[in-house]
Amino acid sequence: MTQDLPGSEPATLFVVATPIGNLGDISTRALEVLATVAVVAAEDTRHTRALLSRFGISAVLVSLHDHNERRQVPALITRLQQGQDIALVSDAGTPLISDPGYRLVSEARANGAVVKSVPGPSALTAALSVAGLPTDRFVFEGFLPPKTSSRRSRLSALALEPRTLVFFESPRRIMATLADLADSFGAGRRVAIARELTKHFETVVCGSIEQVASILLSDESQRRGELVLIVAGNDDPIASTAIDKEFLLEVLGEVLSPRSASRVAARLTGGGKNDYYRKLLARAGKDGDRSA
Repeated sequence: MTQDLPGSEPATLFVVATPIGNLGDISTRALEVLATVAVVAAEDTRHTRALLSRFGISAVLVSLHDHNERRQVPALITRLQQGQDIALVSDAGTPLISDPGYRLVSEARANGAVVKSVPGPSALTAALSVAGLPTDRFVFEGFLPPKTSSRRSRLSALALEPRTLVFFESPRRIMATLADLADSFGAGRRVAIARELTKHFETVVCGSIEQVASILLSDESQRRGELVLIVAGNDDPIASTAIDKEFLLEVLGEVLSPRSASRVAARLTGGGKNDYYRKLLARAGKDGDRSA
């Protein structure tokens, strides 16, 4: 038995990665930990029970998801304080990567518990490894906002990012997201969409935003399942020059009304329209005081 298995004091919270598709990807260590902890905190207990049953593991399961984590954490911390080891799992992949668990890990550390990673599958790293885009530096953005205006604002703010960008996206929104990407980044920016990673129908589609959108539009099957969207960073050193937001506000404020100027500034920089509006009003007030 390895040294980091449950049973030693103080109690340990194990953050356990589980398969994102192919069950053969689960590690021997993950199975040992899941079989010996006092409790498994799971995003969906039905899903996790089926996984554990597949490997002949019987465990006490406790639900821990986005809507109940705040309420469930105190009882789990009490278990740790009583010396009970806990395993944290999500439905698939590595917990906390766009999945619940942050509060539990944070509170466990704050209360003196040992927190250990049991690493393994992750859609994020799996997609990066097969996308054919630079991976020496990358940014994970999770899910983009579902609301069109918010999504466009987020993408506008990321258009000059030089590092490779990684997103999770819903099949229902992927075409709209590609259209917004083309508007913000240019239709020629290289992207890859990794679909159903490690599963039977796994595919990776690569090319320009325009090319990939065309492929997905013509093949409905490419718009189904779990999707990871990877976008090449901005490699144009001229376009990557940062915008001085204060100078931009000053220039726009000279030719536009505060409301119009704030709207244009937000579109160009991805900042908050209301914040810019307040700054422009404050600037106008100061100018008025000086001229009085």
